[in-house]
Amino acid sequence: MTPVNDMVRIKLKYVIEDVDRHGNVRLYFRRKGQPKIRLRGIPGSEEFMEAYRSALASLPEDRPRTVGRPAVGSFGHICLAYYASPTFKRLDPSTQSWRRRALDFICEKDGNNPVKMMGSKHVRKLRDEKAELPGAARNRLKALKALFRWAVEEELAPHDPTLGVKQIAYVSKSHHPWTLEEVEQYEHRHPVGTKARLALALLLYTSWRREDAVRLGPQHIYEAKLSDGSIEKRIKYRQAKNEDRNPVDMDIRLQPDLAAIIDATPSGHLTFLITAYRKPFTANGFGNRFKEWCRQADLPNCSAHGLRSAAAVRLAEHGASPHEIMAITGHQSLEEVEHYTRAASKRRLADSAMDRLK
Repeated sequence: MTPVNDMVRIKLKYVIEDVDRHGNVRLYFRRKGQPKIRLRGIPGSEEFMEAYRSALASLPEDRPRTVGRPAVGSFGHICLAYYASPTFKRLDPSTQSWRRRALDFICEKDGNNPVKMMGSKHVRKLRDEKAELPGAARNRLKALKALFRWAVEEELAPHDPTLGVKQIAYVSKSHHPWTLEEVEQYEHRHPVGTKARLALALLLYTSWRREDAVRLGPQHIYEAKLSDGSIEKRIKYRQAKNEDRNPVDMDIRLQPDLAAIIDATPSGHLTFLITAYRKPFTANGFGNRFKEWCRQADLPNCSAHGLRSAAAVRLAEHGASPHEIMAITGHQSLEEVEHYTRAASKRRLADSAMDRLK
């Protein structure tokens, strides 16, 4: 990479440079027939790559990837059959998107290759083509494994060449969990009544994902009568992730602070959060917009998912069990939340040990 006006040159598909009227170099994601999308952040940084991945995810799903009709028995042929199958259509839209994107890029070069000739060495080669981007390598192999499991069962492939092929080992970068000071800094920049403050409150007081935050609305709030005769407001909602395969229904108490912020930010819509065009946000669009609100508050390392992590961390630090955390966050396995409780327990033990030195 070489310097370009205090920036770096980075080669990524669909990324172009543009110079504004002040002579500043800007990077954009642009594909023919699609509008330009500004890519913010230092090229190659996590912020920049997150914006790039979001732009990739916004590409139309029906774009052609192969020239002509692939031959029966070819890799491209089983991919098209997979996309049309009930198995694929039952997947969440986000899962469909990244799987199809991973497989379509393989089809560009290898779509006409017969699957009967495909072996584990070919799968390892395809995996290793993305070795510099371990996350992309893992997604590519996961998509291939899902494809061939289905194809073998449907007798469209004679064998599964992904068997025995292991993922590239790497340590993923976790989202930065917000501190109390960062929450206060954001709240100082975005007062009650603003869309930005409502977004923070929805994420902070539910600990749910951004794709859930953009779907929450007045219809999800109800009143429950308690044993002492009093009434409390609650939020009842089915999480977006795996809602068609393994749905998770949530029912949590509506925190008074969140209720007050919702009342102070009317939307007149079926969703609390709406765009400037009075339309519901998409998950990716909301993620990008929330990052912008964080930048306005001088919090470039903070994100929507970081609030979810912070909620799980604080629950663990206050002694919540994995099952209690799952009841709030909607995680579906103990393994997903046990690292929070293990870390909290380790911290408490360390504090206890240091107290012995006093």
